[in-house]
Amino acid sequence: MNVRANIPAAPADPGKRIVRQREIIDRRELAEKIEEIIAEHGMTKGRANILPLLQDALADGRAEISKRLLAKPSAGHEMAAAQSFLVDQLVRLIHDIAVHHQYPVSNPSSGERIAVMAVGGYGRGEMAPHSDVDIAFLTPHKATSWTEQAVEAMLYWLWDLGLKVGQSSRSIDEMVRMAKEDLSIRTALLEGRYIWGDTGVYEEAKHRFFNEVVAGTDSTFVSEKLAERDARHKKMGDSRYVVEPNVKEGKGGMRDLQTLYWIGKYVHRVASAKELVEVGLLTADEFKRFRKAANFLWAVRCHMHDMTGRAEDRLTFDLQTEVAQRMNFADRPGKSAVERFMQYYFLNAKVVGNLTGVFLAHLDETHNAGVRRFLPSLTRKPKKLKGFVLDRGRLALPDENFFEEDPVRLIEIFWLADKHGLEVHPLAMRSARRDAKLIDNKIRNDRRANKLFLDVLCSPRDPELVLRWMNEAAIFGRFIPDFGRVVAQMQFDMYHHYTVDEHSIRAIGLLARIGSGKLIEDHPNSTATMEKLQNRRVLFVATLLHDIAKGRGGDHSVLGAEVALELCPRLGLKPHETELVAWLVRNHLMMSAVAFKRDLSDFKTIQDFASQVKSVERLRQLTVLTVVDIRAVGPGVWNSWKRQLLTDLFEATQEVLLLGHKQRGRKERIAEKKAVLAETLDLPEDEFKTLASRFTDPYWIAEPDDIIAQNARLVLDAGDTDLSIFADIYPERGATLITVYAADHPGLFYRIAGGIHVSGGNIIDARIHTTRDGMALDNFLVQDPHGKPFTEEDQLERLKQAVEDALANRAKLSKKLDARPLTHSRADAFAITPFALIDNEASNRFTVVEVNAQDRPALLNELAYALFESKVTVHSAHIATYGERAVDTFYITDLLGGKITSKQRLNGLQKRLTNAAGGKATKKAA
Repeated sequence: MNVRANIPAAPADPGKRIVRQREIIDRRELAEKIEEIIAEHGMTKGRANILPLLQDALADGRAEISKRLLAKPSAGHEMAAAQSFLVDQLVRLIHDIAVHHQYPVSNPSSGERIAVMAVGGYGRGEMAPHSDVDIAFLTPHKATSWTEQAVEAMLYWLWDLGLKVGQSSRSIDEMVRMAKEDLSIRTALLEGRYIWGDTGVYEEAKHRFFNEVVAGTDSTFVSEKLAERDARHKKMGDSRYVVEPNVKEGKGGMRDLQTLYWIGKYVHRVASAKELVEVGLLTADEFKRFRKAANFLWAVRCHMHDMTGRAEDRLTFDLQTEVAQRMNFADRPGKSAVERFMQYYFLNAKVVGNLTGVFLAHLDETHNAGVRRFLPSLTRKPKKLKGFVLDRGRLALPDENFFEEDPVRLIEIFWLADKHGLEVHPLAMRSARRDAKLIDNKIRNDRRANKLFLDVLCSPRDPELVLRWMNEAAIFGRFIPDFGRVVAQMQFDMYHHYTVDEHSIRAIGLLARIGSGKLIEDHPNSTATMEKLQNRRVLFVATLLHDIAKGRGGDHSVLGAEVALELCPRLGLKPHETELVAWLVRNHLMMSAVAFKRDLSDFKTIQDFASQVKSVERLRQLTVLTVVDIRAVGPGVWNSWKRQLLTDLFEATQEVLLLGHKQRGRKERIAEKKAVLAETLDLPEDEFKTLASRFTDPYWIAEPDDIIAQNARLVLDAGDTDLSIFADIYPERGATLITVYAADHPGLFYRIAGGIHVSGGNIIDARIHTTRDGMALDNFLVQDPHGKPFTEEDQLERLKQAVEDALANRAKLSKKLDARPLTHSRADAFAITPFALIDNEASNRFTVVEVNAQDRPALLNELAYALFESKVTVHSAHIATYGERAVDTFYITDLLGGKITSKQRLNGLQKRLTNAAGGKATKKAA
């Protein structure tokens, strides 16, 4: 028996995959020049002349590859091979310099031999311009002083070239021992490729690796590799639809494709990805898609390295625009070039995901002991499977033509998976993907198909998981073509973390978990509200459709409502249900806009909102839809502050809708709050009356009981002092409360805002009051840059000190603000035109000003200064951020307390605020 029969052939030389090699690097010519330099100057002195020669060769080679990349921007494999070829030639030259000139041995012993082997991605012959150079130096026996000197010399040459080298120097025995112990070493050696040196050492190492390390360990390697993959996905964000994906390590990225190849090579000893077809792990069509996806991902990664001049693998917003331009993506109606490029990226990531599922299914059939990914969910076999069969607890097909005989089964298989809590067998998923084209208009209008789909969508179990399976199999988009249009569609902003389809599916999952009571701690109001809903399926359908018209140009809410009017009857909804779904889709942004950008203590806000909602059932539906929409945007977007604002708006509006008016009139509410405060403070009656008379009616209406009590204690403790500052965590609002009690004077608000910013705080809400005796009493809710409250004692002291310094003008505030760091460069990828809107109808007492701008440090301070310059009084400020966009709303009056009605003055105010929002404000005096 030939013991070498089960050892894969050597990986292909990357040089064979590229044309005009010598335009990249001419090794022979360089070798001749090096020999001439050594002959003239000797090795020691000649080194100073050789190094620039190699540095120029590397720079010229990279420049040539960059030129080719720009000329053929989608030729990923070709560029990856070219980079690998360039490094190969340099390594060969360096080996010869070290072995033949720096440490020559005229008659080498058996131990004085070295093989230089490329490992990892370099071993595969694929490198991006700034990839690590992973090399293994192999010796037949333990290292001798000669091998140590030669290896050290080679490494110094590589380091001096500025290459990032990952290296190991081992004897063959050490290599075998360490490969058995360490998965990463085993994986790297799996792709070992001979570069230069002693071929006998390389061949022996390869022979021993596959016979002593790999043989008999297939199942262990596969299970370890898949566990490693799962851990990597979790670290990178466990979705292939994260809008700033890691091209190399992220889910659906290059590492996933490489994992398939590693497993195929380990289990079946394939020498190239193409051989995965020959061993039956992929079909020819699937391999074609494998190559196409890998080629695209390599092209993207090469562009990223080329543009940044470093090993950059995260496709950030600022890079997305330029890569899209380089790869010749163009704008289309409703979709920018960068959105089209990223949609294509995510579709390729989806292909990678599909291939992974198919590949693992085959392994499962042949190596299930170590590869089994899921345990059967059932202890007993379900009786009614509608002709489907179970394969080790997973739904499978009785034969290959099962879907073709009745295409409704393409929906039914997922309905059964949901109903019985079963996993769909990957081979059934493969067949579903293949047969998805059978879903035509006849199937889309089939009553049974629509009922099955609606059952899955509104499932009380886990609709998120099953809908994601439907999406992976391309069934979702075929059955609901409008949904198919948003599959893999990103939203080019810093607010949304996921593609539209992923966001919608996550929102449905949240809805199901709230409905089943699993998120009662996070969402007590929404959980209670869902229990009272008259019609849950309306809410599930509205959640599916709320963003379905994105990317079409125009208002996606309005266009989405039109989709709802057409689609809902097909799904089996009644006319009144269809009307409600359309209304929810059309207005799904309304509640968050009011809650986050308007003053909820102003009764006109509640009245106007109630007049648009019109019924308690609509309010309940809209509230829960708003919550899941915000939370499904991404991690860290939902917080207790937003929960409190939405709950306040819900409760106030419900009261108006149920009673037709506020339950208690203004006077009664003030009297009630005074009574609560009197009981809390327990002061003598005369002393309490004196204190209470200092606060104005708007103050009593605007502030909740706990804030009033805290403010009252601050005022009492302050006595006759002109300045007192309080700072403490306010857990109910997920923020830190800062209260400033000071002698009122113009510019107080902008100075306080500047001081808070200098100390690293972001103001999310502010209420500005003046007592009847002329003292300012201002309450600010503040969070740190991560959206969390300041909790440490030293942080709170720093906040208080910064505000005090700003008010006392101890240091020029503008200089301190200028010294604060600028926004992350990622935000520079977005062009936001600043504008200010002025509304005199939103409030009975105040002029409401809303400013939209690109978020940046001290924006609020600059807007507050513009308001100060405009000689207006700020009564409250409400700050909302949506990724790179900030929306700051101010409730203002003139200095006499009246609305601003002069057209000339309003125009001036609008212009000044717009300039400030765009960073064109006049310089502050202080």
